Formats: sequence, structure tokens, C-alpha cells
Amino acid sequence: MAHITRRSAVKAGAAAGLAASVPSTVLQTLAQTPAATPLATTFEVPAYNTEGLGRGDAGQLNILWWQAPTVLNPHLNGDAGAQFVLEPLLAYAPNSAIVPVLVQETPTVENGLLAPDFSEVTFRLIEGLLWSDGEPVTARDIQFTWQWITTPINTSTSFNQWNTIADVEIVDDVTARVTFKNPVVNWYDPFTNDLIGALLPAHAFGDDPTNPNDAFQTAPIGTGPYVVESFTPNDQGIYVINENYREPNKPYFGKILLKGGGDAVAAGRAVLQTGDFDWAWNIQADPETLASLEDGSKFGYLVQTTGVTREALYINFSDPDTEVDGQRSEKNTPHPILSDLAVRQAIALGVDRALIAGQLYGDETLVPSNNLTGIEFYDSPNTTWEFSSEKATQLLEEAGWVLDGNVRKKDGVELTLEILASVNTVRQKTQAILKQNLDSIGFHIEIPQVDSTVFFDSTAGNDQSLYKMYFDIGLWSSGPNTKIPVTWLGNWYAGPNGENISQQSNNWQGYNVQRWQNADYDAAFEALRVATSEEQAQQLLWQLNDLTIDDVAVIPLVLRPFYTAVSNRLEFRNQAFENPFTGYFWNIENWTIAEGESPR
Repeated sequence: MAHITRRSAVKAGAAAGLAASVPSTVLQTLAQTPAATPLATTFEVPAYNTEGLGRGDAGQLNILWWQAPTVLNPHLNGDAGAQFVLEPLLAYAPNSAIVPVLVQETPTVENGLLAPDFSEVTFRLIEGLLWSDGEPVTARDIQFTWQWITTPINTSTSFNQWNTIADVEIVDDVTARVTFKNPVVNWYDPFTNDLIGALLPAHAFGDDPTNPNDAFQTAPIGTGPYVVESFTPNDQGIYVINENYREPNKPYFGKILLKGGGDAVAAGRAVLQTGDFDWAWNIQADPETLASLEDGSKFGYLVQTTGVTREALYINFSDPDTEVDGQRSEKNTPHPILSDLAVRQAIALGVDRALIAGQLYGDETLVPSNNLTGIEFYDSPNTTWEFSSEKATQLLEEAGWVLDGNVRKKDGVELTLEILASVNTVRQKTQAILKQNLDSIGFHIEIPQVDSTVFFDSTAGNDQSLYKMYFDIGLWSSGPNTKIPVTWLGNWYAGPNGENISQQSNNWQGYNVQRWQNADYDAAFEALRVATSEEQAQQLLWQLNDLTIDDVAVIPLVLRPFYTAVSNRLEFRNQAFENPFTGYFWNIENWTIAEGESPR
């Protein structure tokens, strides 16, 4: 369960994943299906200070999302900016239930829409639902979305989730029946969450799943409360009301400006100290900087959330400096240093994670021992972490890495590595601690930085992207966006003949950018894909986690606190989320201004 508070002091927290906007009505959630989904409940979407308001009455909303989006199609790695326009069939509500968005009800075994063995699910669209251009939403759109995402030429980042589907049958204009390749406990994953489940309009692509439709990527047609008025990649988007939105008096803000660029601290300052913006994402800064931003602010406050995102070190198991058949970091070319388990273990032991968590995130207890962490369901009881320069030094000595001056060598190879991170004040301070720690035991650590808009950009020609990982070790945040995160765990799955490893030869379609190959992990991952109970899934999740920790594929550093800067003029109670799988804009149609100071 995520936790959200107003920040009165710098404390622990972590990010919620991005999810969907849900209808502003009392939502009846699904009844409990056998270990597949949350318990039956109801959820009333908050709509404070909206009585008597009509469309656009709240004026303009100014949002800073400093890691500016490049595309607005979530299925092509688009995120911020797409959420106002495109919607999924289902969503995670803040109370952890799965609720309907574009369908009449969430499928359950009890209502006959979900097969008892999870092999088949039926969706019934809301009657009269329209795309923003006035065309009707039909069952063909569900079928088309599956076809477009799983057409390889489209290089969709949602491919793995939707590729679990064997067929989508059109029953009638508003009814689609989905059959899965194998029964699976997380049957709802392809259809839930803005990033994965966004429905695409077949007619906008000429009803052709092979049509890339470049124009759609920056000006999508959707069912959400807003449409794109203008969009400049890596800069800003302007959104205005979707006149065909299904709730006739909403949204309340008539226009949204989503501004990118700059950095986290500048974004926080623009909300808290100058009042130029209403809301800013991910104010990642050290505790002292956060306190200075908020202290004496007349314009707003910081909100912290806890969830499942952790900052971690990611090891490259291939050699980024050797070219094989025209490819760098070729999957079968071992890294000359990091393929040595003793070196990886020494790095894990030699990094003072508590110092990073305490000095840079405000709470030294935030260090996780697990890769998959943040909720009780995830945390394996089988792992520990330790900081010991002495043990790290002993491991290196025993493995033959001998000091030659200040830097160790083995067989003529110097223990020199680069730890790359995006430009961010906290990450640069983290890099400095990492360098100090590891240099002291005989490494030579270089700490280059790349602008975040480049580092997180998946464009094919970008050689500084994390998706190519042409560097030794990466530092970034990541976390699952669903309770049984099959796709997220696919980041360490190699697959038959390494088919899931990101390579130039497969047009970077693999999710495994670290080129880690572990047969035991692959076997457990394939078992998770066909798990039919949460109990079975949990045991497999722990096994998968333990393998990444024991083989030091990933070194988790800190359970990430995320801080959001919020203007006093916004009604905060309509924003709040309490679930790590529910996103910031899940209720954007109900965002409005506060009467006085919004209770928090």
C-alpha cells in the first residue's frame, strides 16, 4: 500500500506508478476471483468543491513535468502528456481495487465475464462512448489495439503484456471476447494502467495494424477529458477540453499546460517559491534542498508518496567497448570485469547504501535488501544487505584483483568502471558517494552524466540511452506498475536464444538491457507467466527476486521517495492516491481549485 502525506519534514517515500483516469462516480469493483484480483469493495471518486461547476470553470492548470515527453503514445514509451487523452479499459483505484473505465463493469467469474480458469475474458464497452473526433468506440478498437501492439514493425513497448493474448473476437459493436494463450492469474494486465492499457482508435490508423501513423504519436485521438491543442516534443504540450468526453460537465480545468525541461529543483521552485506553476512532478533533491524549497513558501507545499520504486545500480553483463558483428554490448561477449561475480559482490558490499539513503533521501532505513520491494506481498524474507569495505577488499584479493598503485588489476585488466546517471542533483551526489566508496577499495570509478531527456529516450539513433546500455553500470529508478509484475520482471529474462535481450540485431526489441542470462531465472519467469494463484505467484516472485540479488544483477540502493510540489490553489483531496499502482492523474477530470486552503 502506498502512503501519501503532506511533507512537514523530510521522511521516507517512493513513487507511485502512472495509471488511469477513472469515472467520477461510485465505482463497483470486481468481486473476488480466485486469487486473481483485489477483494470486492466500492470506491467513491473524490470530487470536493465541484458542486455547481461546469466544463472549464476552473480556468487553466499549469503542470511542470521536467522530464519532457517525446511522444504521446503510451505504447511507444510515451507517458506524461498521454494520460490526459488516452484511457484503458480498466484502472487501479486508490483503494487497490480494479475498476471499470471504458467498460460497463469489471469482468468477474461471478458476473460471467471471466472464465473460472482465467483463459477468457469478455468486455462490454459503455454504450454511446465516443472518440474525441466524434467516432464511436467499438469492440473493433479493442481488437485493433491488440493487433497494432503485437505487430512487430510497430516496436511497441507494450508488446509483452498484449502478446499473452491468442485472439480478440468481436461479439457485437460493444462486446469483445479475449482468449489468452495460457490461463494466467494477472489476466487484467494488458487492459489496466495508462501506459500499458491505453485503447487505440482503429479508424485513426485506417483500420490497418501495420500503419505506424506518425501523426498520432504527437496528436492522439482518445476518450479522455482532454485533446491535444499543440505539442512540441521535449518541450511542452497544451491540452484543451474533449467536447465528446462522456461526463458532460467535466473536466473543470479548461486548459492544461504541460511544460518540460529544466530540472527537479527548478520545477519545485516554480511552484513553491514563485507560484508560476500549479503542480510539479518528482522534485528529487537532498533533504536540505527540499526543506529550503518549502520553508516560507506562500504558494504551496510538498507531498511525499511511498510505493515500490527503488533507485538501483544495474550491471551490464556484456562488453560495451567491443564490437562484434557490428554490435556493441553483444549478448554473448562477456564484460571483462563485471562478468566476475566477486567483483559484483564487492561492489554490493563496498557501497554505503545507508549513507546514501540518510544523507540524500532523509532516512537511512530506506535501504531495501530486495530488488522487488515496497509492499509486504513483494518482500522476500531470504535476502540481506551489508556494508563492509573489509569484506569487499577480501573478495577482490581472493579473486586475484591485486593493487597496482591505487587501482587493482587482474591479468592486465584494470579495475576501471563507469557508473552513468542522468543529470540530477541527487544522482550526481549518489555518484560521488559511489566513487568515494569504491575507489577506496581499489576501483577506479568514472561518473559521467547524460541529460535525462537523452538518457530515457528510446529513439533508435540515441547511443546514450539506457535502452542500449553502452556503459558499465547504470544508476536509475524503476519499479513495477502491477501487483504481479510479469512484464517488469521481464527486464532480467533472456528468453530462448536470448530473444528478449536488447540488441541492435533485434531492433532493440528486447526488455533485458543488461544482457544478464540465467537459466534458473528464465525457468521461474516462464512459470510465473502461467501461475494460476496469488500464492503460487508470490513464491515465484520471491524466487525471481532472490536470483537477481544473489547473482548481483541489480544492487538496490534506496526505496525512492518521490516529492510532488502542489499549489495551495488546488483542491488536493481530489488528487490523493494511496496505491503504488495508481498514478498522479487518475482523477484529472475532477481536479479543481480549492476553497481557502485545501485540507491535506
